[in-house]
Amino acid sequence: MSPADPTSPPTPESVQALFPALYAELRRLARSRLASGGRHTLLDTSALVHEAFLRMQRNGELALKDREHFLAYAATTMRSIVIDFVRRRSAERRGGDVEHVTLDTRAAESLGSSDEEILAVHDALETLAQVDPRLVRVVEMRYFAGLTDVEIGSALGVTDRTVRRDWERARLLLAQMLGR
Repeated sequence: MSPADPTSPPTPESVQALFPALYAELRRLARSRLASGGRHTLLDTSALVHEAFLRMQRNGELALKDREHFLAYAATTMRSIVIDFVRRRSAERRGGDVEHVTLDTRAAESLGSSDEEILAVHDALETLAQVDPRLVRVVEMRYFAGLTDVEIGSALGVTDRTVRRDWERARLLLAQMLGR
């Protein structure tokens, strides 16, 4: 297939083309994700969206079929960014000869538990991926990208009803893994 063929897989330039077109939506989604409990990561909306773009560009050629596939990939990338950030911050908190001093120890404890919770959810998703990778994709697209059931279904090639069932199953399994 030639590059001009509309049925050929998009090239890396498609990320460059889709990113500006969906930039406002990605910012809105990142803002909603950070506002709903992710603010303790110290990431801001722009940093998360821009880092996602850079990582997507570094990954080279992507087979992005449409808007939903782009947003699904962005959701996975944003999850990875948040997890990497939390891990780095946790390593810095534990590390070396640096003495950490805080005036309010309760504030430090609450930050630590939030980081631990993020990592626990990530570990649970990794375990869930071994059982059913599609459930993890549904969680990523719904939680990190804020996609609707119809959009997720389109990206995964299933019905919105299947997405709802997968979401409920994933929630129950994750709650069980996290001891909730």
